[in-house]
Amino acid sequence: MADQDEDLVDVDPYAPAEPETTIPVFKRLCAPSGYATKRQLRAMGLRRGGQEPVAEVETRGPKNGLLYDIAKARPVRPMALAEEYALDKAMAARQTCGTCGRRYFFVLPTSLKSCLECHGGTPADPAGYIAPPAPAAHRLAA
Repeated sequence: MADQDEDLVDVDPYAPAEPETTIPVFKRLCAPSGYATKRQLRAMGLRRGGQEPVAEVETRGPKNGLLYDIAKARPVRPMALAEEYALDKAMAARQTCGTCGRRYFFVLPTSLKSCLECHGGTPADPAGYIAPPAPAAHRLAA
């Protein structure tokens, strides 16, 4: 019985396989220059390029913001024509009223399933939408 007890090993299945590394955490608005969040990188025309976060910055919310090294960031890849077409098609579906067919310059509320004018009668500003295309005229042989 004593031999069996010596062979047993207490293993924690939730213990990390490698030692955990900690990254520095900066107070809000006190991050040093050279670091940026994903949104800040995107505004600069950059992407993180596969790098891991190098620091965190405290935010007002429950999660901290991750910071990346600007020097290691790569330029954003240009969007292909097919990607741009697919994105425009998806946005058109979210911006087009199913009732009147107008395409608005903003995303329509999904809870209403139509624009505000069709749903409740609130008049829409003509500068806020693109009028639906006119139906094609049929030309019958004379």
